[in-house]
Amino acid sequence: MARQLEQLRNIGVIAHIDAGKTTVTERMLFYSHASHRVGRVDDGTTVTDYLAEEQERGITIVSACVTFPWKGKTVNLIDTPGHVDFTAEVERSLRVLDGAVVVFSAREGVEAQSETVWRQADKYHVPRLAFINKMDREGADFYATLEEIKKRLDSKPIPVNLPVGSGPPHVDGAFRGIVDLIHMKMLTFPGEKDGTEIVVGDIPDDMIDDADMWRANLLDELSFFSDELIELLMAEEVVPPETIRRVLRNAVIHDVVVPVLCGSALDGIGVQPLLDAVTYFLPSPADIPPVQGTDPANPEKKLRRKADPDEPFCGLLFKIQADKHGDMHYVRVYSGRLKSNSRVLNAGKNQKENVPQLWRLQAGRREQISAVEAGDIVGIIGLRHSITGDTLCDVKDPILLESIVFPETVISMAIEPESSEDRKKLSAVLDMMRRQDPTFRAKESEETGQTLISGMGELHLEFITHQLLREHRLNVRVHNPRVSYRETIERSVEVTGQCHRTVGGQRLFAELTIRMERYEEGEKPVTVLNACGGQLPSEFLTAAVEVLTGEGEGGGMFGFPLMNVKITVLGGRIHETESNEMAFRMAAADAFRKALAEAGTVLLEPIMRLEVTTPEEHLGDFVSDLQQRRAVITRTQTRGRNTVIDAEAPLARLFGFANAMRSLSQGRATCSMEPFTYGPAPPEILQSFM
Repeated sequence: MARQLEQLRNIGVIAHIDAGKTTVTERMLFYSHASHRVGRVDDGTTVTDYLAEEQERGITIVSACVTFPWKGKTVNLIDTPGHVDFTAEVERSLRVLDGAVVVFSAREGVEAQSETVWRQADKYHVPRLAFINKMDREGADFYATLEEIKKRLDSKPIPVNLPVGSGPPHVDGAFRGIVDLIHMKMLTFPGEKDGTEIVVGDIPDDMIDDADMWRANLLDELSFFSDELIELLMAEEVVPPETIRRVLRNAVIHDVVVPVLCGSALDGIGVQPLLDAVTYFLPSPADIPPVQGTDPANPEKKLRRKADPDEPFCGLLFKIQADKHGDMHYVRVYSGRLKSNSRVLNAGKNQKENVPQLWRLQAGRREQISAVEAGDIVGIIGLRHSITGDTLCDVKDPILLESIVFPETVISMAIEPESSEDRKKLSAVLDMMRRQDPTFRAKESEETGQTLISGMGELHLEFITHQLLREHRLNVRVHNPRVSYRETIERSVEVTGQCHRTVGGQRLFAELTIRMERYEEGEKPVTVLNACGGQLPSEFLTAAVEVLTGEGEGGGMFGFPLMNVKITVLGGRIHETESNEMAFRMAAADAFRKALAEAGTVLLEPIMRLEVTTPEEHLGDFVSDLQQRRAVITRTQTRGRNTVIDAEAPLARLFGFANAMRSLSQGRATCSMEPFTYGPAPPEILQSFM
């Protein structure tokens, strides 16, 4: 019997670090009987944190895909990292998912990375639920967190259940259950049953007024999306739960409201209602609009593929898990069917690929299967030419889907192999890491013999070096991290590059005029445009543009990558017999070097956005420390018993801030940071490179 797309859910769990994503996932697996015990993050026994580094640190580093059943539905779930250094894992997961569960801590509320993952979900128009976790913690505040979700994330949160009490068991009014606003019942989860049993009872007398008010709010908000609901409310008739769920589901699928639930995943409270909400409110592949792409042979022609097994096959490769026995390629299948031992087309590279093996993924475990259909997420072993972001499709019906854009690296570190044997092995390992992690860069310096590796932050580089030293047993020396600077130009210039020379007895002539200017809006760091019309033969112009593009990617005056630069080809001169492609390549290279020298250099340094949470008594110490680091404090606010400092600071001055933070606050402060922008570096830093 064919599987029904309506019974499938492809979701992700996203949040700030330590909000409880992995614990929520672990409880979901346990209650759905996909695992027989509840693993603990602190013990390193969870299903989705299967890497040794994850188990040691107690954090998620790589996204993990698991599949489990719930009340007749099949859920494909991706547990994602919460640390900003591994934000690429969230980016590529949200690119292919149909819905998301955003987890918030009831004590900390909306944190820095909460905003980042929310923006990523907005970018890909991913419908979502909010789960306010850790209601059993001291200082937990459901309503304050709800207000932050509304204001800081510019969204329309609608509670569908309310907490009964808050805080740990030893305080008065401790968290002990939830009120279901759709059925108007109280749900409790006896601790001796590990949350597997749900006791349905009446709402406590002291909560009836609040429950009535929030149910009225729920119905009022949903009435904007349903004439049927308006008629029932105006007639003062009872609104059936089925009607509420249907209207709410429609509003969620159109990404106009966010249902909010609450609980404590660690104590097993509220997770089953969250699972119900996933199946009730989040979309199936059949609810998602057809995926859009272009014809590889004609980029102006738009194509669409419905989530239908009978459509031509197409899928997006969104993750590669490198392995010495064969890389595992994660693919979201958007349309058609895919069988093992078949052939597909890599539309972007116009290369055919064999698909020898298909695998069903369960975090660190896998199960070989023979075929998949539209809506599935599958692992493929055996692809040779495809990388993250590539489109795989039917050979006879090609389509090119939108790829995935990842942020630029901001921090680098030099490593040196101890021997020639280590050098050969290092090259192979780094190549494998590049395939696996699209935010990782590695470049060998011919002058020093060092290899410069670049990543998204100190933790990212630390994880990479641990892999090199421990997992791959490489004997390398590791140097201190350093900032990944960028260069741009100071002013606009117009120059003419020339080639008047004799090469191998042949006279070569070419002149090429270009304009180089600052360009903040370009999608690429260096944009090359043609504005000379038909003044030059197309083959000469193509050769010149190719050289200008390559020179732009090669870096600026100090060897750092260029950014925010536009090069426009304005025209040129040719000779009937002495001009050819080689001459215009030389003229283009000459023009680029002249323009770069005349335009002047501006060194750009990465600026990070910080959020420091500290007890109020240490606020002054942090403000003073941040000012010494050239930070600009943009806002301070009170959150619970703590003060939150929002600031922007150059990455170069933030090395060692984690240790300083512990010292300033006796270990009571926390901090998160993410890349924000690039800004001009002080003159003394520029002078140090001259």
